[in-house]
Amino acid sequence: MIHNSHSSNMYINRELSWIDFNERVLAHALDQRTKLLDQAKFSSIFSNNLDEFFMVRVASLKSQVEAGITKKSNDDQTPIEQLFNIRSKLLPILIKQENHYIHSLKTQLENEKIFILDYIQLNARQRSWVNSYFQHFVFPILTPLGVDPTHPFPFVSNLSLNIAALIYDPQSKQQQFARVKVPQKTIDRFIKIPTELHDSEIQPIFTMIPIEEIVAYNLKMLFPGMEIQEHSFFRVTRDADLELRELEADDLMIALEEGLRKRRLGGEVVRLEVSKNMPQTLLSLLMDGMAVKEEDLYIRNCLLALDELIKLSNLDLPHLKSVHASGQTHKSLKSSQSAMLEDGSIKKEEFESIFSIIRKKDILLHHPYDLFTSSVEEFINQSADDPLVMGIKMTLYRVSKDSQIIQALIRAAEKGKQVMALVELKARFDEDNNIQWAKQLEKSGVHVVYGLIGLKTHTKIALVIRKENNYLRSYFHIGTGNYNSKTAKLYTDIGLLSIDKEIGKDLVELFNYLSGFSKQQNFRKLLIAPINLREGFEKLIQREIHNAKQGKVGKIRAKMNSLVDPKIIQSLYKASNAGVKIELLIRGMCCLYPGKQNLSENIKVISIIGHYLEHSRIFWFFNNNNPEVYIGSADWMRRNLDRRVEALTPINDSDLKAKLEHLFDLYLNDNYNAWEMNANGEFIQRHPNNNPPNCSQIQLHSKEANQKVSQS
Repeated sequence: MIHNSHSSNMYINRELSWIDFNERVLAHALDQRTKLLDQAKFSSIFSNNLDEFFMVRVASLKSQVEAGITKKSNDDQTPIEQLFNIRSKLLPILIKQENHYIHSLKTQLENEKIFILDYIQLNARQRSWVNSYFQHFVFPILTPLGVDPTHPFPFVSNLSLNIAALIYDPQSKQQQFARVKVPQKTIDRFIKIPTELHDSEIQPIFTMIPIEEIVAYNLKMLFPGMEIQEHSFFRVTRDADLELRELEADDLMIALEEGLRKRRLGGEVVRLEVSKNMPQTLLSLLMDGMAVKEEDLYIRNCLLALDELIKLSNLDLPHLKSVHASGQTHKSLKSSQSAMLEDGSIKKEEFESIFSIIRKKDILLHHPYDLFTSSVEEFINQSADDPLVMGIKMTLYRVSKDSQIIQALIRAAEKGKQVMALVELKARFDEDNNIQWAKQLEKSGVHVVYGLIGLKTHTKIALVIRKENNYLRSYFHIGTGNYNSKTAKLYTDIGLLSIDKEIGKDLVELFNYLSGFSKQQNFRKLLIAPINLREGFEKLIQREIHNAKQGKVGKIRAKMNSLVDPKIIQSLYKASNAGVKIELLIRGMCCLYPGKQNLSENIKVISIIGHYLEHSRIFWFFNNNNPEVYIGSADWMRRNLDRRVEALTPINDSDLKAKLEHLFDLYLNDNYNAWEMNANGEFIQRHPNNNPPNCSQIQLHSKEANQKVSQS
């Protein structure tokens, strides 16, 4: 074990590392190589990420401070110090986002004849149209709330957009505070104004106004007989972490539904965002009314709730969006498409069931380059309809609202097959969706379980039992991403379709572990958290250390979302000092310092931030030129190794191992979407300079790369 009295020199704070990651997301929005509407999208993603960060991470730190907890983080910071550093780091980044919106995005949109106007910019005809729109479509659904001795300060819901106003009563000569909640779910954020009302010689393609501007400048209709003295916009973020006392809950679903009701109301305020023009009188009333401290106040110089910029992506302007080739059906699966059989694209004599194809050889999938619909969904659909399939077992963590997989499971149960679905009710911010699916599945006869007390089931596994020649054979899929057709188009994930007997037996026992009271502790090939995954990783790293000390080549390659776990980091430092070459592809948080003298000189860290969210987890160990490779759903974080159920499967086929090694090469050589971490923990964006642009994601869509990475 490496000893160092200054832990801040060995570990990067996880919260600050997360902010670094989100700043890289914003940098993609600010990058002028990014298409205009994609700039809006990535700025929106930055804001949405930040909302969740405050609701969960900042809320947790504030709770620790309020509870008097002074325990330091791995990098030697108390909770209150972390909160101070989070704010200090965020403020200049927020200014970057504001400046981009005001001085770049809006200007470039106007150059494309797309105008986002404030009310005061409207001409007389536009104002008349907007006022009429307010009267007919907005006014009836608003509920203005005043504050006086008979009306206490209203509760302001989490992430709602609001107008604060000072109202003057000419009769009583009194000034009052009022709050109006802006409708967000029932009305579009950006209201399109007829283009023919535009005065300019330039004929616009789109003219829009934010809904809050329409409401704010029509407040007089809400308070007849009163004078509107001041108005300004504000937004509140509340603690939304959902604590469940599972051991005390007789019914997990009932307990979770109650918790969700509390979340919707919201916990303590952790952030108050206000428009820069808010008068001090209004600001003081807000802060006093919600007990907001100065350190939780964020004054914004542009629109609030920039997460809704994502809606600009819906504009039908293809030339302002990046065009990526759509994925294709995996080459090995082209003859197995039941939909193509039905529409005549495949002749009946040429059709092969997906089972006969999987029996021939393991299939490695790489989404979105390999279509999810014609691979994983096709596997589950054929399993539901095949008369030889006896049972289907799956874990469901995040699924889309129109999930074809859920429909297939319901269909299978209705046909009398044994179907088990583990629905993880505690998937953060997807709890409500999962509760509804769980209820629907149960009504259809699916055996629904909710996992283990104290552990989230995060693994992505599907097991199909098929009767063949009076013998039961296990077919399975193990992946790095959720069974979600929507995110499968946006996230890069790896999956394995196979009939490996030993892994099949492991999965049977793992599902028994998840659905009953099995205390299974031994698995043949799978690495399972929290049972043997941490130990398995440690052994794999130690073997590379041992080989390096013996004068052999020691090498580790790993791709994941986040590297946070201090024990794994210590082991990687130890491996680096032993001469093991370590190449890490880490999209998000990285608490390890690479390339640091006498600590991590043999470690390189790259982050890829591009059109697709890099979500796959791959772990590759050289093993004296006999590589051992795993894929699965676990990052190198404490929660994945110790507090979640995860499953990593080995990739045994030598061709598939080679394809994954080639995949690492593509990513590591990226000079377009890649950021390289230096010894100080800072990420520096790579640029092609005088070299040809090398974008790994575009290459993976090209025919040549797709043939290399997809099984031929």
